[in-house]
Amino acid sequence: MATAVPSALPDAAGTSFAQRAVILVSLTFVTMLYTMTVMIANVALPKMQGTFAATTDQIALVVTFNIVATAVMTPASGWLASRFSRRSLMFWCAVGFTAASFLCGVAQSLEELVLYRILQGGFGAPLVPLAQATILDTFPRHQHGTATAVFSMGVVFGPIIGPTVGGFLAEELGWRWVFFLLVPFGLIAITAITVVIQDRRRSNAMRLDWFGFLTLSVAIASFQFMLDRGQRLDWFESPEIMIEAIVAALAFYLFLAHVATAEKPFLNLAMFRDRNYAIGCTIMFLFGMILWTPMVLFPPMMANIQGYPEAEIGVFMALRGLGTLVASVVMAFINRLFDPRLLLTIGFVLQGVAAAYMGGFDINLSPFALAWTSLLAGFGVGFIWVPITLITFRTLDKAFMNEATAIYHLIRNVGSSIFISVTIALVIRTTAAGYTELVPFVSIFAEANTLFGLRGDWPTDSERALAGLGAEMRRQAVMLGYINAFYLYAATCFAIIPFVFMVKYRRAER
Repeated sequence: MATAVPSALPDAAGTSFAQRAVILVSLTFVTMLYTMTVMIANVALPKMQGTFAATTDQIALVVTFNIVATAVMTPASGWLASRFSRRSLMFWCAVGFTAASFLCGVAQSLEELVLYRILQGGFGAPLVPLAQATILDTFPRHQHGTATAVFSMGVVFGPIIGPTVGGFLAEELGWRWVFFLLVPFGLIAITAITVVIQDRRRSNAMRLDWFGFLTLSVAIASFQFMLDRGQRLDWFESPEIMIEAIVAALAFYLFLAHVATAEKPFLNLAMFRDRNYAIGCTIMFLFGMILWTPMVLFPPMMANIQGYPEAEIGVFMALRGLGTLVASVVMAFINRLFDPRLLLTIGFVLQGVAAAYMGGFDINLSPFALAWTSLLAGFGVGFIWVPITLITFRTLDKAFMNEATAIYHLIRNVGSSIFISVTIALVIRTTAAGYTELVPFVSIFAEANTLFGLRGDWPTDSERALAGLGAEMRRQAVMLGYINAFYLYAATCFAIIPFVFMVKYRRAER
């Protein structure tokens, strides 16, 4: 797959502003359709577990296999688009995704549901990278910032709208409607692709490098399984996790050795010779690590610490989306006025500041504190999508666009998976450590107990009172775990900034 194909779309100068606008809006909608599934199933897992009488490990496969299928098919998007044309691939992916979503809703067993989730992830994976590649090819370079600002709304809003609306539907109508919700959106996306996307060019000469594809697929799948199941199985104390880690490392080594020596490898390393693309992918990997952290931490923290109802949790998640929306609108107007490196730095600083304040949360979660930190973090995300795209693809040859966007989104997904697993593990492990550290303060044999004033503040003369004391200690310890996770989030935000200044940038030609 080393041979690059010419851009499948006509030159940007050959399309009118109205045509480009219709393509942009349509593909933004298509992107939102797929990204809605990133977290939409998570809100309904407890109800699915009850329906199928499944264990926690079993029901988690509904999410795990979907992530694995997405990760495996994403790097294949470039070859598939070149072989079958962007239009054909996007059309059949949208059809397959919509059908798989409906089948998920009517599944009668856990095995069926897992199978249909695999199909959903596999068919949906190429939609986002192909949509971005099409937009970048359709618009001239000096309009990439504005186009990306609009496109980013679909990327960011999907994972916010999905769980919010899906949680309501699951509560009112049952978990199956979480998937039925996607069907009408899918039909609209199919119609939009049919009417708007006219790219039919393909390259029959391109052959799939099966060894490269299979070794990369095995590496990604094993790595994703390790990340998803690691915490539940106590990481490398488990033989399964050790096997998955070894298989992932060996397969990835074979893949790298192959692409470095093969005449036409699955992944064309020539695109990484572009300095900005290589650095941009590094920044995107790190950005992927922090992208969904608040969305992963806020719902369980709010529910377990202060007992916020699901409806209110959804509102706070929507505030993050509101911040991103405002920033995206601002970026549509200012992206051509400022150096993208400056805008990117501002975005990471805003997220870092929000995360630092999150690290200052205490056990009494103030609605105002939750609201403004969510807004600020979302605003920071909106400042990042546009400049990071401009930086990454500014100097890259358009002949690599299909392949480059696929790898770009794969790297983001892998970064997200790694950091989510690390964050959850940090919360759980530091919660246990925090609980251990709190024990001396409530022990009747500890000197600290007299300083704590426990005897006068909390009754200890009954089992019920002691149980309540234990529950409060666990609540305090869990909060310590979340605080540690937020500080890690903040540190990562600030650690990304030095990479931004490694980028070389000059104004695009018109």
